[in-house]
Amino acid sequence: MERLESWKLALERLRSAQSADWSEAGRLAAEIVRMSTDATLRQAAEQALPVLRQAVDNDDHSVTLAAQRRVGVILEVVHDLTAPRFGRRNAMPKKLSSEDRARRMLGLPLAVQLTCDDINQAYRRAAKGMHPDQGGSTEAFIDLAAARDILIHPGAHKDA
Repeated sequence: MERLESWKLALERLRSAQSADWSEAGRLAAEIVRMSTDATLRQAAEQALPVLRQAVDNDDHSVTLAAQRRVGVILEVVHDLTAPRFGRRNAMPKKLSSEDRARRMLGLPLAVQLTCDDINQAYRRAAKGMHPDQGGSTEAFIDLAAARDILIHPGAHKDA
């Protein structure tokens, strides 16, 4: 995290400078490529390297603008990585009940009251592609039948 903060400060300094030192920006981008553990940050730095190297001894305004944009992209990724996270964004997703897993397997909505006809119709539709005679696997077809049974007789099965 402290490395991200130092990169963030260096990138902000480069971006706000009147005339940026593009060789320093290229060195910083190369360091990020070598040392970053985040794939998005590495990719942003890798894509910026050729433009930053081209801008070192180039007076072309379009190359300078492209280099400034690339530094901005890297800085934006660093900002995303260092921004505080609130709430439960990084929490593990809630474990689904056996009935909810069965509904997902059959392609049925989670919060809707279902009739036996709805369940059987969804089962037939899903079974067409998963049947062993149609090229599906036997295990998947058995799991599909079990999902139908869980939904038709909800109290008979315990959450796994």
